[in-house]
Amino acid sequence: MSALSIGRLGERAGVNIETIRYYERIGLLPEPARSLAGYRLYAEDHLRRLRFIRRGRDLGFSIEAIRTLLRLAEHPDQPCADADRLAAEHLADVERKIEELTRLSEELGKMTRCCADSVAQCRIIDALGATEYE
Repeated sequence: MSALSIGRLGERAGVNIETIRYYERIGLLPEPARSLAGYRLYAEDHLRRLRFIRRGRDLGFSIEAIRTLLRLAEHPDQPCADADRLAAEHLADVERKIEELTRLSEELGKMTRCCADSVAQCRIIDALGATEYE
């Protein structure tokens, strides 16, 4: 494979150019070689790593969790207990968020079934103005 420009790398990985630059700045993506004119020249390893990062972000992993997973991926002979732990912790967070969103959905569902004729009788306005959270 020939070297990829930043634009081509972004297209192939499904990531925008600013994201690639950001990942380079924070050290998730190694800096590429440069052409004589100073253009970035990415290799296949950059593409694989960027796809790994993007998939991790799509799954909701934090930047730090992805950084840890990348370090683990660099040592394929090691046990995967740390990767399992990270994934289990993330799964627990996702399940907590689902529970919170389910409660939120139920509450909003109740609020939107307002059949009042005027704002003065509206359950939505009443619910938002309730002092129970103060």
